[in-house]
Amino acid sequence: MASSLSTHLLQLRSKQPFPPPNSATRLLHLPTNLVFTCPTRTSQFKCSAGQTGFFTKLGRLIKEKAKSDVEKVFSGFSKTRDNLAVIDELLLYWNLSDTDRVLDNLEEALLVADFGPRITIKIVESLREDIYAGKLKSGSEIKDALKRSILNLLTAKKRKSELQLGFRKPAVIMVVGVNGGGKTTSLGKLANRLKKEGAKVLLAAGDTFRAAASDQLEIWAERTDCEIVVAEKENAKASSVLSQAVKKGKEQGYDIVLCDTSGRLHTNYSLMEELVACKKAIGKAVSGAPNEILQVLDGTTGLNMLPQAREFNDVVGITGLILTKLDGSARGGCVVSVVDELGIPVKFVGVGLLSSESLPSSRRTSHYLINQMLQASLSSRWNWMSSCKMSSISDSKVSCCCCFRSPCNEVTTRFSNARDLRL
Repeated sequence: MASSLSTHLLQLRSKQPFPPPNSATRLLHLPTNLVFTCPTRTSQFKCSAGQTGFFTKLGRLIKEKAKSDVEKVFSGFSKTRDNLAVIDELLLYWNLSDTDRVLDNLEEALLVADFGPRITIKIVESLREDIYAGKLKSGSEIKDALKRSILNLLTAKKRKSELQLGFRKPAVIMVVGVNGGGKTTSLGKLANRLKKEGAKVLLAAGDTFRAAASDQLEIWAERTDCEIVVAEKENAKASSVLSQAVKKGKEQGYDIVLCDTSGRLHTNYSLMEELVACKKAIGKAVSGAPNEILQVLDGTTGLNMLPQAREFNDVVGITGLILTKLDGSARGGCVVSVVDELGIPVKFVGVGLLSSESLPSSRRTSHYLINQMLQASLSSRWNWMSSCKMSSISDSKVSCCCCFRSPCNEVTTRFSNARDLRL
């Protein structure tokens, strides 16, 4: 084979004709497919090999970029999926005589994924009743019923998952939470999204306690091309900084003011009272503000986030939740427990550090998150997405709900729409 290949290489260099093909050389002499064809001279368009190669590479890069953006979000629930993968094994060869054993194992799988005892018992007992009533007769029907139960828990409170910003300008969004939960990063992601939707955004560095907190927010302001208000002197009160920012937003016609705050433990009474002072200062600057108070919850803490959310809600009245770091947690089930326990909608889910790596919450997105927790195969999901038809960006007026970038618009048409993403 090596000698035959060397002979053909010599013939190529000498430009001599090839001998007729035979059984030994057939594979080497098969004609190659043309990558492209150039138009004739009579055509009004002319193309060269370099131009066609450029567009081919550009199309390939766009497709690969879209795929990588989607995979970032799909991989976010990989650890939770691993814990729940046992569900497929339990239901694969399910029969009625094994109902109690299967449901006991299902209960254990849900508890490991941090759904919590209250939610787990509610789900399992509902499935048990339907099975013995004859409503569920196969493993696939049980799994579909499990998905419906979780989806109903996420959407049963009739709370809107979109941002409620009202009609007055500026709309004020206040971000609160404990230390290290990802408040500043989440605020930067939110600023990036609002900026891309055409809003004029002002950032307020209300974290006057943590070292370099203002510097971090200034970097986010530079990345997102937003203006920022910082403390003019050291040891300034957070309430005065936020009040100054809201007044500036009102005077200069900003659409939205995003207010960062210091991290604080929910058990620290004095710091929680400081948060109340910040809320009052914002309300004095603009009547009816803040429009939204979003609490950032660290997904890696699991069910420990429940007491945090309770205390913050009692003190300042939380209107929405941002769950972060779910890409590094095997406790994705805590999302269901938080929503069912507190009745506060999850408005955003964070699965990375980049400004694009966040996911807006809606009923469709809740359905998508459930599929991610219970779906084992990533490749099959991408193959399904690749079969979707590309739609015009100008028609949908929205960007991808997974990566907020237009090349992945086929995902947008399935999981989101303009109503789900509007502010």
